Amino acid sequence: MAFDGTMTAAVRCELSSRLTGARLARIAQTESDELLLTFKTAGTSDAGQQRTKSGTVRVQLSVNASLPLVRILDENKPSPEQAPAFCMLLRKKIGNGRLTQISQPGMDRVLVFSFEHLDEMGDLKTVRLNAEFMGKYSNLILTDDTNTIIDAIKRIPASVSSVREVLPGRPYFVPGENDKLNPLALNQSEFEARVFGQPLPLSKAIVASVTGFSPMLADEIAFEAGADSSRSASALDAEKKEAVFAALAGMAARIREEDFHPVLYQRDGEDFAYSVLPMHMYDGLASESFDSPSALLGRYYASRERRDRMRQKSSDLRHIVGTLIERTSKKLAIQEKQLESTRKRDRYRVYGELLQAYGYALKDGIKSAEVENYHDGNRKVQIPLDPAKTIQENASHYFERYNKLKRTWEADSKLIQESREQLDHLESILVFLSAAENEDDIAAVRRELADSGYIRAKADRRERHGKSLPMHFVSSDGFDIYVGKNNQQNEMLTFKVASPSDWWFHAKQMPGSHVIVRTQGRELPDATFEEAARLAAHFSRAQDSPNAQVDYVRKKEVKKPPASRPGFVIYYTNYSMVASTDISGIRRVE
Repeated sequence: MAFDGTMTAAVRCELSSRLTGARLARIAQTESDELLLTFKTAGTSDAGQQRTKSGTVRVQLSVNASLPLVRILDENKPSPEQAPAFCMLLRKKIGNGRLTQISQPGMDRVLVFSFEHLDEMGDLKTVRLNAEFMGKYSNLILTDDTNTIIDAIKRIPASVSSVREVLPGRPYFVPGENDKLNPLALNQSEFEARVFGQPLPLSKAIVASVTGFSPMLADEIAFEAGADSSRSASALDAEKKEAVFAALAGMAARIREEDFHPVLYQRDGEDFAYSVLPMHMYDGLASESFDSPSALLGRYYASRERRDRMRQKSSDLRHIVGTLIERTSKKLAIQEKQLESTRKRDRYRVYGELLQAYGYALKDGIKSAEVENYHDGNRKVQIPLDPAKTIQENASHYFERYNKLKRTWEADSKLIQESREQLDHLESILVFLSAAENEDDIAAVRRELADSGYIRAKADRRERHGKSLPMHFVSSDGFDIYVGKNNQQNEMLTFKVASPSDWWFHAKQMPGSHVIVRTQGRELPDATFEEAARLAAHFSRAQDSPNAQVDYVRKKEVKKPPASRPGFVIYYTNYSMVASTDISGIRRVE
C-alpha cells in the first residue's frame, strides 16, 4: 500500500482539527529520518462549542524511503542522548512556536506545517516545515516566509539530483506538482483530454494524470465505472468515459467534504489494503474500521515499521555475517574438493601390501605388475611401477603416498566439520538478525559475534541496552511456550529453563529457534503440539516458506556436545511433523 494523496488529505484533516493553534513544546529526532513533534493543546470553551480538554499530542513524521508517513502517535519514543544538527535547528527556529495552519498543496503527498515564532530580534516570523512523503524522495525541509530553504533533514546537492537542489539558501518548490491535474479543481474536458488521450491502461493513465491517486484508487474508479482497468484508456467508448469521470468526481467530492472513513481490508487473515475512501471492489473482503487515519496507520504499519527499522539498524551486522558466510562457503568447497582427492588413499595402501606379498616373485626394473588382489576375491589387479626403483622401493613409495593422503584426509575431515559448524552458526545468526524486534536483540547478537571472535567487542562502555528476553507465547490450551531469539537464549532455554519432561521443538536440519513447551507434568494436547511446531517453523530459515519439517522430543533427550558452539545440540530419538510457518492466532505475552 502507498501513502497516497488521499491518505495525506485525511491525516491533514485529523491534524488540523486537533492541532491548529497548539504550541510546539518538544522536538525530537528519534531516527536519522524521523521527527517526533510534541504539541500542547489548550481547551476551548467558546459559546456554542463543547469544551475540550487541554493535553499533549505527539506527531510522528517519518521520511524513511521505504516507509514514509505522518500520524498521531499515542506512545513516546526514545531519543538519542545528543540531538542531531537538524533537530537543534528546528528547536531554534520553531521550538515553542504556535502552529497556525497545516496545508496540502493540491492533492500532493506533501503537508506544510506553518508556525509563528519569534526570531532573535523578537519579531514574529512565519516558518514552514514541509513534509514530503514521496518514497525514496521523501524529505523534511524547513523554509522561511519567502519560501527559501533554511535546511533539510536530507540535503540533496546538484550532483545527486538535477531536478531540485535541497540546500540552505535555495528556493523551495515541489518537483512535478504542476505536471498533473488537481482532482479537487478538475473539469471534465481537461480530464478527458489528459486521461483518454494516451494509449495507456486506464489505471495507469489515471495515476499518470491525476495528483495523489494511487493504483488502488485508480482500480476502484474503473470498478465503479464498470470498466476494465487494464484496457487502454483511449479505447473506451463515450459512455465508459463519462462513467470514469463521474466516479473520480465522486471521490473528489468526498475529499473536499472531508468525508473520510478509515478502513483496513484483510484477505486470508492477513492485512491486505487500507483506504480512507470506500473501496467497493473489496466488498467481499473482511474489513476493520478505525476512528482516525492515525489509528489505521498505527495498526497497519506497527509491525512493518519496527521490522524495517531493525533491518536498517542491523544492516552492518547482516553485511558482516553475509560476507563471513560467503567466505566460509568458499573455504568449505575447497576443503571438500581437497578431501575428494584423498579417496584413492586405500588403493595405494593395497598396492603396497600386494607388492610386499608378491615381491619375491617379481623382478626389479619392470613398469607394471599383475597380481591377485586377496582383498578383493583374488581378482587380478595391474599395479603401475617405477622401473628405476626396486619392488620394495615401489611398495614403500605407495605406503608413503597412502600415509600422506591419510593425514590429509584426517586433517581435512576435521576442518570440514569445523567449517560446517561455523557455517551453521553464522546462518543461525543471520536468522536471528532478521527476526530482531528491538535494539536489545541486535545488541545480543552483536555480543555473540564478538564472543565468537567474528568482530571486535565495542569499547564504548557507555552503550547501555536492556536485557533481550525470549519470546513468550501461550497455546490455545493454556501451556506456556518459550522461543529463543538468539543462540545464547536457545541454550539458556534448553539447559537452564526447561525441565526434563518439557517438550523441545526445532526446525529439522536448519538454523532456527529452540522452542520449549512447559508441561508442568501434564500431557500436551494435539493443538499445543501443532502450535509449538508452527512457532519452530516460523522462527527458522524456512520462515518465508509455507511450511517446514519440525523435530520434537522430550528435553531430557537433547544433549550438548563438549566444546560446541552456543545453541548447538544433538538428539537421536525424536518425532517429526510438517508444520505451517503461519503463527497467526497464537497469543503472545508481552
